[in-house]
Amino acid sequence: MPRIIQPEQVEPVVRALLGSIDIGDGGTSEQRGVIAAFVSGYWGRDDLDLDALAPLTADETAAAIIDAPARRRLREFMVLLEMCRHPLTAEQVARTDSYAAAVHESGPGLDLARELVQEGAEFAMADYMRRTELVYTDLSEPSLRGKYDHDLDEPDLELVARLKSMQDLPEGTLGHAYFSFLDRHGFEFPGETTTAPAVFVAHDMCHTLTGYDTSGEEEIGVNSMQVALNDSDAHWLQLLGSLAIHEAGFFSNDQFIPKTATLERDGAAAILAEAFRRGVECTDDYTKADHLALAHLPLEEVRAQFGIPERQVY
Repeated sequence: MPRIIQPEQVEPVVRALLGSIDIGDGGTSEQRGVIAAFVSGYWGRDDLDLDALAPLTADETAAAIIDAPARRRLREFMVLLEMCRHPLTAEQVARTDSYAAAVHESGPGLDLARELVQEGAEFAMADYMRRTELVYTDLSEPSLRGKYDHDLDEPDLELVARLKSMQDLPEGTLGHAYFSFLDRHGFEFPGETTTAPAVFVAHDMCHTLTGYDTSGEEEIGVNSMQVALNDSDAHWLQLLGSLAIHEAGFFSNDQFIPKTATLERDGAAAILAEAFRRGVECTDDYTKADHLALAHLPLEEVRAQFGIPERQVY
C-alpha cells in the first residue's frame, strides 16, 4: 500500500513532531522515544539525529507540509504523541491544537484530548463511545453485518456455536487459529458477549492474521497496522480506543483495565513503528475481507493473499 509520508517529507515531519511535543521541556523521554522508533523502524532514517534537528514552529510546519494526506498523518502522529505525555496537560493540548490548526486539521483525537483535560475521563469516554458506534458497520465482519453490527439485547447462542465450530477445522487454518486465539486467552466468544459481535469477530480475526497478541503494546500494534494499511476514520477511532485504554488510561469497562505509558515499556515503541511499516507493506486490505469465508484456508495462505509481512519485532 502507498506510503503517505514521502521520503522527502520525513525530515520536516520529524521536526514538526519535535516542535509539537515541546512545552518548554523538549518533550518527555517517552514522546522522544516514540519519534525515534518511527525514524528508525518505520522510515528507516538512521541518519537523522533527533538532538541535532531544529524543531519547526506551527507556521513553519504549515509552510513545509502542504500535502493533505501528509497533514492528516501528521495530525494523527501528533495526537498519538500527545497521549504519551503523563499526565496530559492543558499546555500540551494547546500546543498540539496550535499545530493542527496551522495545517487546517481537526478530528476526534484532538477533541478527546481536549475533553480529557477540560471535562474529565467520563465525558471523554462517553464521547468516544458515541463516535465509535457510528462506525460499527465499517468495523464489522462483512457476512455478519446487519444482524450483529450493533449491541444485542441478549446472547446469541447460534452465533456462538458457529464460531466455536471452527475448532473442528484442521490445525493451521485461519478458523482453527482464530478459535485457539480466543480459547487460549479465555475470552468470551462474540454472541456470548452482547457488544457488537461483528466488530469483535473482525478485530480478533485481524489479531490472528497479523500475529499480534493481547498485551497493551500489541493491541496498539494491531490497530496501528490497520491505520497504516487503510487510513479510514473507523481505523483511526480504533487506534484512539487502544491509546485511551493502554496509553492515556482513561477508557475502562468490565472488559478492559486502563493503563498508562504502555509505549514506554521496553520494545513497545519499536512494535508500534514496525506495525506502521507492516501495514504499508501489505498488498491488499485484509481488514475488509470476509474472514469467515476464508476460515477453512491455511493461515499462511491467507496471509500471503494479502501480502502481510512477517513480524520482526516482538
